[in-house]
Amino acid sequence: MSGADAVYLLLGLMYGATALLTFRDRSHPRRWAAGLFWALWALSFLAGRWLGDLANGVLVMALALIVGLNLVRRGAVATTDPPTREALAAQFGARLFLPALVIPFVALLGSLTLKYLTLGGRPLIDPAQTTYVALALGVILALAAATPMLKARALEPAQESRRLVDQIGWAALLPQMLAALGVVFVSTGVGKTIGDWVAHYLPVGTPLAAVCVYTFGMALFTVIMGNAFAAFPVMTAGVGLPLLVHRFGGDPAVVSAIGMLSGFCGTLVTPMAANFNLVPAALLDLPRYAVIRAQAPTAAIMLIGNTALMYLLAFHR
Repeated sequence: MSGADAVYLLLGLMYGATALLTFRDRSHPRRWAAGLFWALWALSFLAGRWLGDLANGVLVMALALIVGLNLVRRGAVATTDPPTREALAAQFGARLFLPALVIPFVALLGSLTLKYLTLGGRPLIDPAQTTYVALALGVILALAAATPMLKARALEPAQESRRLVDQIGWAALLPQMLAALGVVFVSTGVGKTIGDWVAHYLPVGTPLAAVCVYTFGMALFTVIMGNAFAAFPVMTAGVGLPLLVHRFGGDPAVVSAIGMLSGFCGTLVTPMAANFNLVPAALLDLPRYAVIRAQAPTAAIMLIGNTALMYLLAFHR
């Protein structure tokens, strides 16, 4: 089992628990449809590689049908009441943040060290997957630390996980779906088409012009797609590699890293990134586009800064 397989297994088990708890919730207004939705999503993680392309396609269409019929509803998950939360906050104080801080700490440490672990002269974990594995390990350790600290019962983590998933709803699927869409676009030649269009219609005869097209294109395509992971393979295949790296000799590491960050500037201002920009507003009872309006100035400043940084760092070594 590879590192990614282990992460998929954990995700499948988590969503499987969500499905099971939803099926068992007799107060849920759409328990069978919502439970089926999360069960199918869990199945994609647990057995997606063995289902085959046709079965996976049918699975995705079933998910889309359930969402389209508005059958994924929020259930009334049992959780702590406000007085209990206030009492816990007073009891533990700043220590409540420790389990949450375990996750980024382990993720960073693991990303830097796991790639050096070997067994029989071969990497124990694929170096390309160390970040995913480290993040999953951080979540496990955070759960292991929080459970005894808060004296949580065995099912409480699964119930709280279900509560959060219920609140986010189908938008929880967007990052993976949109990233997969980006790969589909590249496979069907969309990246090459964009590259040909840029070369023919836009003035990209200098590194600075090409950088502007790439960074602003990443942001714009992310606004359309809703996810920088979906925009990245398309824009990099169409503009980043052929122009910035191959024609002008830019550093591919710098181009890729800052290009992805430029895409995130688009994430800050698009309603397509529903799980980031619309769901928090709904959970906090804010105006629908309040989060986007608050983030727009930061996005503009970051995009201009990213463009300048890429030009200065990728070509002036």
